Amino acid sequence: MFIGGNHEASNYLQELPYGGWVAPKIYYMGYAGVVNFGGLRIGGLSGIFKGQDYHKGHFECPPYNESTKRSVYHVRNLEVFRLKQLRQSLDIFMSHDWPRGIYEYGSVAELLRRKRFLADEVSTGTLGSPAAEELLYALKPDYWFAAHLHVKFPALVEFELNNGKTKSTKFLALDKCLPGRQFLQILEMNPRENETKDLRLDAEWLSILRSTNHLLSVSRTNSYMPGIGSNERFDFTVTKDELDEICSDFGGNLRLPDNFVQTATPHNTVPGKSADVCEKTAVHVNAQTALLCEMVGLSNPVALLLNRSGNTSGILPADNSDFVDSTFTSSSSFNPEEISLDDCENDDEVPDKEDDPPCPGVRRSASGFSNPGENLLGKPDETVMSGEDCESFSPQVKRQSLDPQTSLGETGNCVKAQETETEIISPPG
Repeated sequence: MFIGGNHEASNYLQELPYGGWVAPKIYYMGYAGVVNFGGLRIGGLSGIFKGQDYHKGHFECPPYNESTKRSVYHVRNLEVFRLKQLRQSLDIFMSHDWPRGIYEYGSVAELLRRKRFLADEVSTGTLGSPAAEELLYALKPDYWFAAHLHVKFPALVEFELNNGKTKSTKFLALDKCLPGRQFLQILEMNPRENETKDLRLDAEWLSILRSTNHLLSVSRTNSYMPGIGSNERFDFTVTKDELDEICSDFGGNLRLPDNFVQTATPHNTVPGKSADVCEKTAVHVNAQTALLCEMVGLSNPVALLLNRSGNTSGILPADNSDFVDSTFTSSSSFNPEEISLDDCENDDEVPDKEDDPPCPGVRRSASGFSNPGENLLGKPDETVMSGEDCESFSPQVKRQSLDPQTSLGETGNCVKAQETETEIISPPG
């Protein structure tokens, strides 16, 4: 199971905006999604944050130009708004980029020792995604997993709730998959009793998708989600009747069917033949998405794009100004924080130019940052952590005395409605 980042086959993932099988036994969670496995509730948000595209619709369509090949994987406000409607608790949440400010709940010194070029963003409070920060405070999942910055970083956020109780989120980001890097960690999570180990759709999430379907946009113009003071509904908290309706529509069975179907032939470069003979990049209406849209009553963004173009072939020409505006190539869509799409070709041979050189004799353990002389992989039980072990995620914990209420304004910046005090406490042990 995975969420998308900024190094994906975006033209393929666009076929599955609400999630689906990209291959047998490999499930993509869509632009955003919630599923269940063994009673564990798992949520996710694909893409990375870019303020200038945050309020736009999903207007991009292959063939991409230099602008849209990047904007296609930028997070949109619709998915964040939908995730904020969740009221049932999440066991796990996944994102590609980090929630903004998460470094405050771990070892900033160790992070900057490994990634010195992040110092300016840390000092200005701009490192990470404000949209993910908003979701962290709203959802408070038990675990939050991320990547993007090519460094392992654990943190522990403890919230003090309005009822006086506390709730913690264990955050873990991992490095990229290269020899000698900390890209893998195994955590044991026990499924709920009497729950089958299969992947299931989530009734609350499906209800939210249904009730917010009218907010979907495939326009390049900005659109804003409803809020307090607006003339339309802005609270889409799911009712029992809505949950019952979803369950009834699915006959009480939300198990995901194994309905993967290949939609395009693989691209194979034929020696001696020009790239011009390759099949044109096409937009496919995936049968999995079509079925879910029919069951729940959703609009398929890809189908909307094709219908508006009046093109039923699935191939949108590059000069179609409505969808792939070849003149829309201003440098404003270039994000200096993004990693070049070509920088991973020979990463196993060429070290990251921004990374610190490795320290001789220092290895990284699965449960902490540095243990001189310890084997990188360690024994099997050193790479397995239960929930009880995860206090070792962070050398310090920051406790939020209040739940901050945050919202992303028109500029894409996170505006805190209420300042909170923070208390530093020592973790157990």
